[in-house]
Amino acid sequence: MIITVTLNAAIDKTLIVPNFQPGRRHRTVEQGTLPGGKGVNVARTLKRLGVPVIATGFQGGPTGTRIVEALTAEQVLSDFVRIREESRTNTALLDPTNGVQTEINERGPQVTEAEVELFRDKLLYLASGAAIVVFAGSLPRGVEPTLYGDLIRDLRATGVTVAVDAEGEVLQHAVRASPAVISPNRREAEELVGYEFSGDADDELIDALDAVRRLGPQEALITLPDGCAAALKDGQGTKVQRARIPQREAVAPIGAGDAFLAGFVAARYQGRSDADCLRYAVACGADSTQRLGAGVVDAGEVARLSDMVEVAELQVDSAAA
Repeated sequence: MIITVTLNAAIDKTLIVPNFQPGRRHRTVEQGTLPGGKGVNVARTLKRLGVPVIATGFQGGPTGTRIVEALTAEQVLSDFVRIREESRTNTALLDPTNGVQTEINERGPQVTEAEVELFRDKLLYLASGAAIVVFAGSLPRGVEPTLYGDLIRDLRATGVTVAVDAEGEVLQHAVRASPAVISPNRREAEELVGYEFSGDADDELIDALDAVRRLGPQEALITLPDGCAAALKDGQGTKVQRARIPQREAVAPIGAGDAFLAGFVAARYQGRSDADCLRYAVACGADSTQRLGAGVVDAGEVARLSDMVEVAELQVDSAAA
């Protein structure tokens, strides 16, 4: 079983608006509404891939009720902590004429210390029957940025594998707790280490991954426009790999990173090789960009795309590993 944690869950609305111009009146040509937040998106992908998953986190008010009901409609198991304040609603606007995407995310509810403690107890209970726990997304108001790190330490004591997809101060605290794997995009990884990476050459990617891993995570994945770069543990130390897939024009890029992480942990859960994990992850991210709705993938198409992903091992200095 995989547990996904979404502490700032939402209802996500996606609007397709051709030729969008600020200050003008527009009509959508297509729209969709799904329960969201990064962890919920990961859970959606896992469900579509046929991997057992339970989504947990905070939910409150009528919007929180809609989140749970919508997950139930998607046949995604959930066990959220009910909070006093209302869950948020996010809006993404995509202009198909130029591919520009605009996102407006609400701050989310204020969460009390008592509600945080209720969640901690629930997570430890759920994790007792889990192989992997995924922390993904932002924290709601009132929650200390150290919370992911604190929970990771709790879970590591139980032997559960922990994956994290976050950014900013939340990710900085999380990596210090040494999660099994983190999955930032390039911008988030640069923010984490405090400087911009110089390029995409093999030696530069190796240096970037080494800088990320020195902060605490056991393994690191950095998502890139055409795939990812990964530093993964093996019997001799660290193996650095680059996975690529031919790029296609994205229909809806929202949530591609969530689908990517879901693909990776799904393949790890199934005991696949590192190379196959990366192929599956990249294929999930690529397929997600062709569909409206974050975390929406087709398992058959993901399997087909996996065969198109090229994985190459990069040479890493054994002393650095």
